[in-house]
Amino acid sequence: MPLNRLNLVLQQAVAALETEGRRKGHEAVVVGVLPPLGEKGPRYLLEGYGDQPFIRMNSNSYLGLSRHLALKQAEEEALERFGVGPGAVRFISGTYKAHVDLELDLARFHGREAAMIFSSAYATVLSVVVPLTTDQTVLISDELNHNCIINAVRLARPLEKIVYKHLNLGSLEQALQKAIEIGTRRALVLTDGVFSMRGSHAPLAEMSALVQQYDSQFAENALLVVDDSHGVGAFGPTGRGTEEYTAARADILVGTLGKAFGVNGGYVVGPSSLIAYLRETSPMYIYSNPITPGEAAAARAALELLQAPEGQERLRHLQAMTQRFRQGLLSLGYESFPGAHPVVPLVLRDGALTNRLVRYLRERGVLATAIVYPVVPKGEDSIRFQVSAEHTQADIDEVLGILQAFKQNVSGPS
Repeated sequence: MPLNRLNLVLQQAVAALETEGRRKGHEAVVVGVLPPLGEKGPRYLLEGYGDQPFIRMNSNSYLGLSRHLALKQAEEEALERFGVGPGAVRFISGTYKAHVDLELDLARFHGREAAMIFSSAYATVLSVVVPLTTDQTVLISDELNHNCIINAVRLARPLEKIVYKHLNLGSLEQALQKAIEIGTRRALVLTDGVFSMRGSHAPLAEMSALVQQYDSQFAENALLVVDDSHGVGAFGPTGRGTEEYTAARADILVGTLGKAFGVNGGYVVGPSSLIAYLRETSPMYIYSNPITPGEAAAARAALELLQAPEGQERLRHLQAMTQRFRQGLLSLGYESFPGAHPVVPLVLRDGALTNRLVRYLRERGVLATAIVYPVVPKGEDSIRFQVSAEHTQADIDEVLGILQAFKQNVSGPS
């Protein structure tokens, strides 16, 4: 048995995570979705829970589009024309018109020359950062950036990597100055648009100005690279993300089709020269299948819907429900990080208490997820609630009522 000695090591590692309260545990299996009824939004049915309905407060589907009729029809039509899979990577067997049309739509949506889609936003970040990093590149990264950026920096093997303090412009400026002292030719400043565990956003206008201030001292430019996967579609007056919210512009922008747009896949937008270069050098584009033609068609439908009156109304409702939930948490005496994004953390700073409240919520029909170290720094254990346009006022008030009961009756936080 070739794994007989390794098995023990793996079992011990999982047991240690269990003991430390850091094991993610079994995944909930969704077996059905109940449509909205009266004042209530949709409810989810889970394997092992019979007919108990659940409010889902842990989904990235901010606009609630994954079951929208327009998206389903677009995907079904493309499926009938082209089948269920792409067949191979794009440069080998060709691409589909749905892919090309989606890239054109994304470029227009973000006001860029060109766009390029990938199988996921995670794959996009890796396939943007690594090809753009040479042995004369310094990578400058926020200390709380998403795991995809952290791993991209690891894989890229730059001349130097510098981590600056979270959202600290002074620390970022020191990092740029250090990069100049090193004598590097190129610098990439990497940041999330919206930080997914906190719901806070990067000050892109100030960051862009700072990068531009030092740009001339780099032979091959200093560039601001933003992963706005949680921002696009869910943030800003018309849903164009953190750029719109902060009235700023990244040099290179990464987004996702798998959160607010309700489909699957990731993308990057930027100058046509950048996109042409990435098509020749990005490993997860060259060697990995794209999203299916059906997914591309559904994503185009989502993008069109967002820009229509219905989509803008969904966005306004999302913003109203986010504000209602955030204010409700604070009025109950709970702690949260400030922000306007539909990620609304309930910060408990205690892993055991966090897991206890998650169980309490599930027992009462609310799906929420504990976020504990090492996903977040030690002492920032929290529940990441995510508001959706599917949620009604009654849904929000129901969840707040359960949180109030926990605080009053189950020895919740003071």
